[in-house]
Amino acid sequence: MMKKRIILLTVISVVILGCKQETKVIQKEETKTTIKQKDMKKIQFKSEGLAIVGNLFYPPNYEEGKQYPTIVCSGSWTTVKEQMAGLYAKRFAEAGFITLAFDFRNYGESEGVPRSWENPEMKIQDIHNAITYLKTLPEVDANKIGAFGVCAGSMYTLMAAAEDENIKAVATTASWLHDAEAVKLFYGGEEGVQAKIQLAQDAKKKYAETGEFTYIKAISTTDPGAAMYGEFDYYLNPERGAIPEWSADQFAVATWEDWLTLDPFPSAAKLDKPLFMVHSDGCVLPDYTKKYFEAVPSKNKELVWVDTDLASPMHQFAFYDQEKEVHLAVNKTSDFFHKNL
Repeated sequence: MMKKRIILLTVISVVILGCKQETKVIQKEETKTTIKQKDMKKIQFKSEGLAIVGNLFYPPNYEEGKQYPTIVCSGSWTTVKEQMAGLYAKRFAEAGFITLAFDFRNYGESEGVPRSWENPEMKIQDIHNAITYLKTLPEVDANKIGAFGVCAGSMYTLMAAAEDENIKAVATTASWLHDAEAVKLFYGGEEGVQAKIQLAQDAKKKYAETGEFTYIKAISTTDPGAAMYGEFDYYLNPERGAIPEWSADQFAVATWEDWLTLDPFPSAAKLDKPLFMVHSDGCVLPDYTKKYFEAVPSKNKELVWVDTDLASPMHQFAFYDQEKEVHLAVNKTSDFFHKNL
């Protein structure tokens, strides 16, 4: 009798232990699935017939069936979604928004040729088409869509926001805003600018006639002909922006004409919607950000000026990925979007 009781207890213990282990496995799988659903998913939409690939981020407490305010994030020129656009998109999602970081056409996982062609007109249109795509998603509140840009992404975002009534509020950090005079400061004066424009026109003609693309390095510390020439650590450091998804060796020469002739300032007069900008004297072209901000007619606008000991433009790069600057920009910009979306 005693043996039977021991055997029976042993069997019961094994069954109970097995149930507990099975329950733990099921719970672990459910947790993993939930986190995956709430975190990020890869998406695709069309822009002028080309496939655009992006990452859609979700807030931590995301619930299916609810609609959320949503932000489109754009990074600096030549960059891909895994760089500053993705970083800010992830951080804004943590603050309660659905966010989108995507590869513009000609970059990253998106279609388009020539590759690495920085074409502002195309990028602005891609932002419009990203907004159109977001409006089709059931989890997005179509009446609460905002746009955010870093560096050159600020320029494209502001111009898109001035034209697109679906963008209800717009914010920038370390904005790059130039005009015909400003570009001379970076690209060798009038003579240097015109020489680059000529190179671009020649490259476009060659492409039209032969289908061949003309490229230079995106960044170099030894080649003065590179698009960015100098010790810019963000683009050189694998721990920062020099990631495998981005090419340091490829910049379409055709870019120069489109980039150097762009002037975002006429768009300021049409930007009658909530605006928030973060900048500093250590960022690029500080007077131009002030000039644009002052020209915007919206009464709901704010310019946050950050103290720094860094000389222009070196503080610019800190806003790409350094915790102090990113934390400041995300917190203040999140407050702005919560109030205006």
